Amino acid sequence: MREIGHWIDGKLVAGTSGRFADVFNPATGEVQARVALASKAELDAAVASAAKAQVAWGATNPQKRGRVMMALVGLINRDMDKLAEALSSEHGKTFPDAKGDIQRGLEVIEFCIGAPHLLKGDFTDSAGPGIDMYSMRQPLGVAAGITPFNFPAMIPLWKMGPALASGNAFILKPSERDPSVPLMLAQLCQEAGLPDGVLQVINGDKESVDAILDNEIIQAVGFVGSTPIAQYIYSRSTANGKRCQCFGGAKNHMIIMPDADMDQAADALVGAGFGAAGERCMAISVAVPVGEGTAEALRERLIPKIEKLKVGPWTGGNDVDFGPVVTAAAKENILRLVETGVAQGAELVVDGRNFSLQGYEGGFFVGAHLFDHVTPDMDIYTTEIFGPVLSMVRAKDYEEAINLALDHEYGNGTAIFTRDGDTARDFANRINIGMVGINVPIPVPLAYHTFGGWKKSGFGDLNQHGPDAFRFYTRTKTVTARWPSGMKEGVALNFKAMD
Repeated sequence: MREIGHWIDGKLVAGTSGRFADVFNPATGEVQARVALASKAELDAAVASAAKAQVAWGATNPQKRGRVMMALVGLINRDMDKLAEALSSEHGKTFPDAKGDIQRGLEVIEFCIGAPHLLKGDFTDSAGPGIDMYSMRQPLGVAAGITPFNFPAMIPLWKMGPALASGNAFILKPSERDPSVPLMLAQLCQEAGLPDGVLQVINGDKESVDAILDNEIIQAVGFVGSTPIAQYIYSRSTANGKRCQCFGGAKNHMIIMPDADMDQAADALVGAGFGAAGERCMAISVAVPVGEGTAEALRERLIPKIEKLKVGPWTGGNDVDFGPVVTAAAKENILRLVETGVAQGAELVVDGRNFSLQGYEGGFFVGAHLFDHVTPDMDIYTTEIFGPVLSMVRAKDYEEAINLALDHEYGNGTAIFTRDGDTARDFANRINIGMVGINVPIPVPLAYHTFGGWKKSGFGDLNQHGPDAFRFYTRTKTVTARWPSGMKEGVALNFKAMD
């Protein structure tokens, strides 16, 4: 059985805790590897080593750090297919989707090439007699990222890229469910010129997470995952004096106005709701058609599109629409929530409960589901399902539709499909959600803007990637300097205002 360890001080090392977790092939349900779960002692030793390596890296000028990012871009592009194959084999997503996972992370690394510009401070000359003032953005020291299973390339790159380009050392604790790609990325960082020890990849479970949250050397923690865990990590990190950004769950609504292009809206919903088997925090899981005529027209278009979706392993060809979910437990939870929806009175229009794939009966495949006549009191509406389940909640008018999204506890992403500019503008201005799409179903910002949700989807003051990432991974130091030019003054005991 293949064993997966850690990346410490520039080399792959075996774990020493004696604890392991199984890494499955989601398409077959078979165990394909064991990943080591680090102890607190292993984590603390890696952090101490990273702190030593950070001193020289932090003193390296930003242009040279940017060149490492530039080299990393070339290496990721070179190994794109190799990375995607490893990602698909452990996560289960289709090969094109795996490449998309890597590509969206790569775009953040491309943005990080511009670190010298993003790290510039401010300067004011002659703020007072012979006095200049300037600010500097300096690295925190050692930062850490705790990343989820559903994007094993993208989110580690979102976290490590800005942290490293800012001059920090970085501790990455990826998901133990699909750990291979983060280790491969660490090797590419070394090949790109990153000094050994500046990036450490520690595989583990809650013991490693708690060790990160309690370690006094680590100055900042970034997390992506479920809301309960995000709240736990945020509260424990900040209680220990750390800077923290945590991104949690979602229940993303897409409002379809009567004037929308129904074919376009239906295509968008199928792609946004069922891509990656729904295991995306930006997936659209709630469709809100406005008016009964809109609902019926949308339903009529959705049913055949959903029924034609091809579910299969990543090796099944490029016409596979989505693959299995990541674990047997995830499959069981999705099907449990589907049963809850039926029991609570929702109409199961497309029923994927009995889906089975010949030759892959042991895999974690879940068929596509479409519910209609869902109401806000149902569990399938309030709960993040994280699977291939789309719910239709009918609204009688625009105000009822927008209030559904306004009142939901999650505020990650949302979208509206309409031809009316006034409605779209009103929606964008009024909605209390962090990322908004207008005729765009999955409004993930490009790398030079920031990514982040509101309400119970995000905890912390700064978002991921874009300029916010460089603010998060640096501290501002302001210097007031005086170089007397012929002026001599006696002792001043008062706090004198600037002239």
